[in-house]
Amino acid sequence: MDSTDIAPSSPSAAGLSTLRFRDRRGHPHSFNKKKKPSISSAPKSTHDCRRRDRGGDTFSSTPPRPPASFSDLPFDVLARVAAPFDVPNLWAASMVCRAWRESLRPLREAMILLRWGKRFRHGHGGVRPNPQRALEYFLKGAALGSAPAMVDAGVMYGEMGEKEKAMALYEKAAEVGHPVGQSNLGTCYLEADLPEKAVTWFRQAAESGYARAQYNLALCLHRGRGVECNLQDASGNMIKALVYFELAKRAGETAASNMRDLILQSLSQTSRDCAMLSVDKWRPLQFHH
Repeated sequence: MDSTDIAPSSPSAAGLSTLRFRDRRGHPHSFNKKKKPSISSAPKSTHDCRRRDRGGDTFSSTPPRPPASFSDLPFDVLARVAAPFDVPNLWAASMVCRAWRESLRPLREAMILLRWGKRFRHGHGGVRPNPQRALEYFLKGAALGSAPAMVDAGVMYGEMGEKEKAMALYEKAAEVGHPVGQSNLGTCYLEADLPEKAVTWFRQAAESGYARAQYNLALCLHRGRGVECNLQDASGNMIKALVYFELAKRAGETAASNMRDLILQSLSQTSRDCAMLSVDKWRPLQFHH
């Protein structure tokens, strides 16, 4: 399409306006067109951009809208996205801009509480083990939105036998995408004899690259728990189980080795090759915490 410079002249008494334009070679042309009453000649904005092509023709265009600022991201969305971050990722996000740095302040404070909680739990950093104080620090960090603190508090509740409180904390961590929280929640559902829900959370954590979830998901696939177990699906589940056992093994889950070898012996060479090709192509959907 030719670039044109359209300039309306003053309207005639008959209500017609003459429009003049230049074609690609610069030759002037003119024609009359009945002027629409709803359109008026408006002064050109001082912000209009003028460009000229090779033939000397010019046209007007409005400047593009500037990109939105990082500070436009709502705080609740930012807090949810950053809730599962570890210290390096949280620090990197805090350096993006001033708005993010201020918005992520509670999560940075939660990381300090989390660090102290781990010291009191394990007796590190010159302090004696104190489970009660450790739990207090974890709960304070969880209240500030930290998913890792939620997981550690849940683990301690589990050790104390308060499974409902542990499960509630795992659920909060799982909902914001923390793979350990997702895997632990899956374990809770498995213990409650709800294998379908367990597999759902194991799968999400496994796709994030969490080795323990990959192992637990592989076990469910191998045993037919929480998955379709008819004859046709069982062959596919064995291949999937081999994929996740192999992924877990490569990620350092030593318990996966024996099950991996057992399934390898039961599958054909074609199925084994297919599974290993899937493993080689596999990439986690999100970073591993």
